[in-house]
Amino acid sequence: MSGITDPLGDMLTRIRNGLMRNKSKVSSPSSKLRANVCEVLKSEGYIRDYSTAQFDDGKSEIVIELKYYEEKPVIREISRVSRPGLRVYSSVKSIPHVANGLGINILSTPKGVMADHEARSQNVGGEILCRVF
Repeated sequence: MSGITDPLGDMLTRIRNGLMRNKSKVSSPSSKLRANVCEVLKSEGYIRDYSTAQFDDGKSEIVIELKYYEEKPVIREISRVSRPGLRVYSSVKSIPHVANGLGINILSTPKGVMADHEARSQNVGGEILCRVF
């Protein structure tokens, strides 16, 4: 255990810090949940791409390519909603809208990790992992 109590929060912080420094890429230790969140960010157009790099010692890392539009980060705000100390769950009817529908919530549902609008269309609720705007 490397001492990270909130691995997803750690990845979001790395993305936030990378955007503040105008970096083209950031990396984070790999996990299935992190890869799934990256997949949603990519499909929603918030990041350019992501890839997983394997190391000889069995560890793997996700390399996230950040996205900019007219030299400004596409992600204006990315924040953790549900934390290890305070889990936030939502039924399909009460999934909050982010910035009047301009942003997304990323949810962990029984049908997988997905954006809020997809969860609504599939009629599933779940744990609200993070908010992206």
